[in-house]
Amino acid sequence: MLKKGKGWRIGWQEKPDIYKGLIGADDWALELSAPEMEDFCRLLAQIRDTMDSMAEHLMEEETISCEVESPLLWLGADGYVNNYRLRIILHQHRGAEGSWQSHAIPELIKAAQSLKSF
Repeated sequence: MLKKGKGWRIGWQEKPDIYKGLIGADDWALELSAPEMEDFCRLLAQIRDTMDSMAEHLMEEETISCEVESPLLWLGADGYVNNYRLRIILHQHRGAEGSWQSHAIPELIKAAQSLKSF
């Protein structure tokens, strides 16, 4: 199953032994193991929840940076609480990095929530 939109893509496939997940944007993609995909979806939801909860504490013109991390990967958001850029860095045995522009984030979050129940 591959879901994609303007500036994002995310996928899941049960059959492969190691890399079952895929995340990416228009010009890059990373294959993820099942634990990496689980962490990505969990941390993405944490970023969303944190940014949503900060909305009541910040003035409209204020920006924020938010980082969440697991032993497998790091996610960071920069921008306004309802309009932010997202970056990912994989930690483990392979170094990889990617980012999504703000317009892609809402649909990426929705797709990640419906992709697979971990």
